[in-house]
Amino acid sequence: MRRVCLTLPTDRACTATIAAVAEEAAYGAREFGVEVHLLVLDSSAPADLAAHRAAVAGLPPAPGVVVHHLDEDAQRAFLRETVAAAGLAGADRLLGLMLPAGVSYGACTNRAFLLAEALGCASVHRRDSDSRYQLLGGEPVFPIHHELAALGRRAADVAGSVTRSRLDPGCADRTVAVAGGSFVGEPSVDLAELRALDPEAYREVVGLSIPSGHPELWRRHLIDEAFRGAGTAPFTADLTTLTLVAPTRVDMCNVALGREVYGRVPLPPATDTIGTDYFLLHLARHARLPGVLHNRHIVNFYTGERRSDEGFLAYQLRFAKYLLAVPHLEAVYTGLATAGGALLGPGGLIRPAAVAALLRESAGLDPTGNEARLDVLDRRYRALGGRYATAAALFAARRERLLAEARADMADFALLVDAWGPLTAHAKGAAVNHFPPARTASVPAVPR
Repeated sequence: MRRVCLTLPTDRACTATIAAVAEEAAYGAREFGVEVHLLVLDSSAPADLAAHRAAVAGLPPAPGVVVHHLDEDAQRAFLRETVAAAGLAGADRLLGLMLPAGVSYGACTNRAFLLAEALGCASVHRRDSDSRYQLLGGEPVFPIHHELAALGRRAADVAGSVTRSRLDPGCADRTVAVAGGSFVGEPSVDLAELRALDPEAYREVVGLSIPSGHPELWRRHLIDEAFRGAGTAPFTADLTTLTLVAPTRVDMCNVALGREVYGRVPLPPATDTIGTDYFLLHLARHARLPGVLHNRHIVNFYTGERRSDEGFLAYQLRFAKYLLAVPHLEAVYTGLATAGGALLGPGGLIRPAAVAALLRESAGLDPTGNEARLDVLDRRYRALGGRYATAAALFAARRERLLAEARADMADFALLVDAWGPLTAHAKGAAVNHFPPARTASVPAVPR
């Protein structure tokens, strides 16, 4: 039976989300005859962790669904075992990249990738704790429907079951490796207040995330559309497109990847940096791996913590670090685009060495451009005053450190790419029996 991994990384209270994602897992198993491993990777504080354990224990058994709830101790034990089995040098450094002390959107998903490999899964389906599903006729609209319908199949065989195809015929024999949608509701990046306070400051700051070289008219369009997802229109009917999926049309709370992608290259492990976890979407597009874009958008909302002064400051730091990562990432994306089909080796598989080489090259970029980016943030945020001025002071105090981290993050990513092959190979043999499932279905799912 085909196995898939539906994962929910979390570091905050989300008992309702756990229940909702478990419903999606049951739907996927029931409707597609697959075994769904629901993987909750929990980095929450003790009280929230205990509440999550109770929520997982209270989930109703569902045929074809296996639930795993791993706290950081369990995750660390698995990682240590995998790194040791791989026999790689610098084990402690690799462990730090896979399970860092700070928040890392890429590292938490990389752990899901490795565990999916250990469990023998063919794909990873990612959700977030600060999102929920849309409803149609009172029933939740589950993205896993389109993910399971397309992933792992030849693009030519999927073409007849989607609403439309915009895929180059030359890619028709390739396997669908990406499926995703976006979000509706609040913007994915908390910049609405900045836009309301000073639209010009918003345009200049967000403009730092737009690659250089675009005509001004197109730049204005990209700035206006940035971080806004699919808007606010509710779901009414399915619309699916077979295509090379554009990363800007997908959100990481609503995406699934085949192991043809994540089994070859991980995500950037950068800490306290939003946006870098979209790397594999860029890689798949430039490698011309087919995907399905759908409109079963997930509802995004902000937690109370994001509204607090402490949460605001932490998020602004993550946003600033993203802006400093942009030129390094864009240099890599340009190299990926130039390489195109050369990114694929025998069997149509991504060549990790080609990716690592581009990452190392990008780490050596002249920091002058990033110094100018910090100058823009300093000028605009100090002019706004209040907690924006506090953020500007933080950026100024950490200026040299932030510039150095932007370069080091690329070098660390290259190191992890080099190690990824041995890690994924030995994850399959790593013992996961000491992570007992909270629920194991005794009845197999019934195929459609």
